[in-house]
This record gives sequence, C-alpha cells and structure tokens, in this order.
Amino acid sequence: MFENLKTFLGCPCTEIPAGTTVEKIMDLYQAAKARSVREGFTPVLISAADWEEDAELPRKKSPAEYLEELRAAMPEGRTFFEERTAYFKESAAEYGYSWPDESILGPMEGGDVIDRFLGICNYQDKTIPMVLAEIPAEHPWEVFAWMPFGGWNECPSDEEQMAAAKYWFEQYGAVPAVMTRDVLEYDLPAPTPRERAMELAMEQFTFCPDIVEQGCGSIGRLADGLWQSDKWFFWWD
Repeated sequence: MFENLKTFLGCPCTEIPAGTTVEKIMDLYQAAKARSVREGFTPVLISAADWEEDAELPRKKSPAEYLEELRAAMPEGRTFFEERTAYFKESAAEYGYSWPDESILGPMEGGDVIDRFLGICNYQDKTIPMVLAEIPAEHPWEVFAWMPFGGWNECPSDEEQMAAAKYWFEQYGAVPAVMTRDVLEYDLPAPTPRERAMELAMEQFTFCPDIVEQGCGSIGRLADGLWQSDKWFFWWD
C-alpha cells in the first residue's frame, strides 16, 4: 500500500506503520514542518490504509497539469463561502426551513480543544498506517493537485478546497496537514482569536456541516473550541 501511494504522489515520503505512537507521529510532522519552508515543500500526513494496491487513485493527470486546471477553476475564497452559504440556504428553503436553524447556533461554550491530529487514529483510537509526504507545492493550499480530496457528497471539490485553504492560510496561517478518505485536518501556528471564532465557525459549518450536525452539535460550541485549538478537523459522511 505504501509503494502505490508513494508512486502516485511522486515526492519524498516517510512510511509510518500502524501502531506508531501519536507522539511519534506528531514529532515526525513537526520536524518536517520545521524544514519545509527552507526545502520548499508542504508536509501532509496521508492515510496509506485507504490506498491498497488495487485501489483506484483519484488523479488522472500529472500534479503539474492538474494544478493548472485547479488554478484556472479556483474561485475567490470569500466568494466561495458566500456561494456555499447561499446554496445551503436555498436548499433548506425548498423544504420550508431556515439555514442554519436557530437550534444549531447555540452559545459559545462547551467546546472541545483539539491540539493533536485525530485522523491518524481509527475508531479504536489506534494509529493507522500513514505516509508523511513532502509535497513540492509552491503554496500549501495547492497540495490538492497532488492528493485530490473533494467533489463527493457535500464535500467541496478540489478547486473549492484550494480556495478555502488559500483563504484560511491568508487569514489564519492554516495549512492542510492530514488527509484520509473522508477526513481533512489543518495545522495552525496559533489558535484563532476569540473575537473571530464565531465568524470562522460559521465558515467551517458552511464548508462541512457534518462537523456540527453529526459532531459537536452547535456552531457556538464549535467556535468555543476553535479559539482554544491549533488544529482543525473536518469529516464528511
């Protein structure tokens, strides 16, 4: 499984076997991150378990060719979030209810602090086999040209993923850091300022409703976690 993924990515990769401690994985990521700017890459932890030898990997072109396509199609970040909000509001209105529903807003309290990557573990809290890829993207938001991720169910497409990643990098310094088949995580240099947490929580709810509707339960609770966390977690059903 490692060789299949490494060949697909076409960049230096470090194999991380299942059962490696969370602390060791976090140390490996931080060490790669420390030299990434100097050496010109973005470190991303990618689940090797999702790519068995017979798995169909999702990119049909070279990263350089796909990147040019994504750059041409990528919307402006703020426009993307505005359009995403309008889409959900219109969809909700068709069924006679508002979006977001008042019951899902909630007070900014009771949030969960995220200070380590969650997608590196399975449901038994055991670490899964990973590859630490040194993706040679010029900008961290361009990693989706090497490892396509979106475009299924309500998950934003690759060009939309790039638009959101670019916007969040410019606003908060956030970089894509973990990818599995249905989980995307970001790493930040510092938590979001408290006064911006509700604004960001609404953007993240627009980007990935499942983290609220099937996760923390309210936008306020998500916001309360964001201002205390230096990792972001997204999961699509």
